[in-house]
Amino acid sequence: MSDIKKEEARKRIEKLKEVINHHRYLYHVLNKQEISDNALDSLKHELYQLEKEYPEFVTPDSPTQRVAGKPSRGFKKVKHDVLMLSLEDIFSEEEFILWEEYLKKLVSVENIEYFCELKIDGFAISLIYENGIFTTGSTRGDGMIGEDVTQNLKTIESIPLKVEKFKIHNKEFKVPAHLEIRGEIYMEKKDFEKFKKDFSNPRNLAAGTIRQLDPKLAASRPLKFLAYELITDLGQKKHSEKHEILKSMGFKTDEGKICKSKDEVISFWKEVNQKRETLPFQIDGIVVNVNDNDVFSRLGVAGKSPRGARAFKFPPEQATTQILDVKWQTGRTGAVTPVAILKPVKVGGVVISRATLHNEDEIKKLGVKIKDTVIVERAGDVIPVVSKVLTELRTGKEQNIKTVRNCPTCKTKLVKSEKEAIWRCPNINCFSRKKEYLKHFVSRKAFNIEGLGDKIINQILNIGLISDPSELFSLKESDFLSLERFGEKSANNLVKAIQSKKEISLARFIYSLGIRHVGEQTAIDLSEHFGSLENLLNAKLEDLQRVKDIGPVVANSIYDWFKNKRNLNFIKKLKNAGVKVLSPRLIEKNQKLKNKVFVLTGTLNSLTREEAKEKIRALGGEVSESISSKTDFLVLGKEAGLKYEKAKKLGVKIIDEKNFLDLIK
Repeated sequence: MSDIKKEEARKRIEKLKEVINHHRYLYHVLNKQEISDNALDSLKHELYQLEKEYPEFVTPDSPTQRVAGKPSRGFKKVKHDVLMLSLEDIFSEEEFILWEEYLKKLVSVENIEYFCELKIDGFAISLIYENGIFTTGSTRGDGMIGEDVTQNLKTIESIPLKVEKFKIHNKEFKVPAHLEIRGEIYMEKKDFEKFKKDFSNPRNLAAGTIRQLDPKLAASRPLKFLAYELITDLGQKKHSEKHEILKSMGFKTDEGKICKSKDEVISFWKEVNQKRETLPFQIDGIVVNVNDNDVFSRLGVAGKSPRGARAFKFPPEQATTQILDVKWQTGRTGAVTPVAILKPVKVGGVVISRATLHNEDEIKKLGVKIKDTVIVERAGDVIPVVSKVLTELRTGKEQNIKTVRNCPTCKTKLVKSEKEAIWRCPNINCFSRKKEYLKHFVSRKAFNIEGLGDKIINQILNIGLISDPSELFSLKESDFLSLERFGEKSANNLVKAIQSKKEISLARFIYSLGIRHVGEQTAIDLSEHFGSLENLLNAKLEDLQRVKDIGPVVANSIYDWFKNKRNLNFIKKLKNAGVKVLSPRLIEKNQKLKNKVFVLTGTLNSLTREEAKEKIRALGGEVSESISSKTDFLVLGKEAGLKYEKAKKLGVKIIDEKNFLDLIK
């Protein structure tokens, strides 16, 4: 191992410790938050991994060796008889498997049974009962000393003020003289709605309420308590038995699930992730405990975390990583945008290595540089974006991002409208513009031509096989045989795939044209409003402005596109090549699904999601992306997501693929 690499690791560890401690102090002492929980978790995880690789740099003051911030000065201090430990996070199946292998080596157990419970996003507290009476409630504090918040906790009705008996193995016993229980203070999502203006999330509200000095304020807020840990030994042999005992005492507790293998744990983790949005409270993962208390005890503690438990977090939609470089790329409309090349990081369950920086103005606004540590976000299928720079982690080696005034592909001088922040390449023959436009033209929501991937598109354009997408429909098998790795069979299959897409709906056709500001929904709106390509071609500007949800900017963009002779010639070439644009009124006279709203979830076997949407619209139905009380049908495919649970809750009619196919016959 080189001394240089080791020294860089040491410096990075010191920087990470400084930044994490700063944000923990803000949250736990000042009740403020500057970055998301996901981003802070990501920084902590990086520190943990670095310290694992370089244990010689682990120090007692590291955030991995402590639990939380200092107690506030406004409360009496309470010493915990048993440390209130924090949990180490894991974020993936691979990390969970590595953890299990680590446990098996430590205790030589062949099969480990786990108890999994929801990791509610709340505020940890400890409750002490003396002779059955609730006497002391305290915060976690630094794990050893917390804050006495008894009076505030007494206002929460889900915390019993008196506990007399408990059950274990169906036998009833009197509670001991001293009893300690731990759990989370939280607020349900529906109750949080009225506080949204003043608090960023329910957990911040719960923490802020408990850690203030006026019990009347606590009493006015609908907080709840969920018990997850029984510290006192009442004869429990398994963690799952703790939950049974807590429930018998009158505490609300998560029933959880006993998992007898790693596969069952992973399956439970995925199942909970799918239904998390339907839960009444926020969760950010599950807690996985070694269920056997004896094995758990033998595993002991590492730093301030028990070895026998992990917080198995859901894939975050935010994470921290470093920008390795910035590349400028030219899109189909000529827009030249900066793309951050990232140190690969997992966000939302997907490893990403690139994120958009949008434009020069955004670079200036963020103050971002190459080598910076940044927060990246990704939600659903949205392109990952850089949302924040962690300037505290700078080392002095960061480099300014160089702007460009010539196209990175064809070197043409860029132009910029006064109304836009984006520089554009005006060269319509720019290779990058042609490539991105061809990719758009054959994409799933446009002509949907399978088999035309990036590599083939590059080859087609490189050797000048076509000059624009209309010429695709004239290509023969012999044309493809000149491309790399193409035999007769693959060439024949691709020609068939192209020829099979000569008939296209008006909405898809409009989308395929790549008109600036015209996305999938706008293309559908134009199709339904004008009914035919001819009507759209003859539309005046005022006609376009009458289409629902189309404003002046979009209307002008569409109008200008259809008045451009080059574009009209392109449409003519498509028609000459045999492309037939089907108007909505010709596709299907039967409007039996009129005014019916459909939502699709999961994968269908017999048709793609786009084909299913098209069929619904052709029969007069509407397609929505989200479930609501206005939804008439949820079409259930394989690997259905959260929409299924929400549909059940709202009483929406759920149909499988077979029922759906019968409906659209």
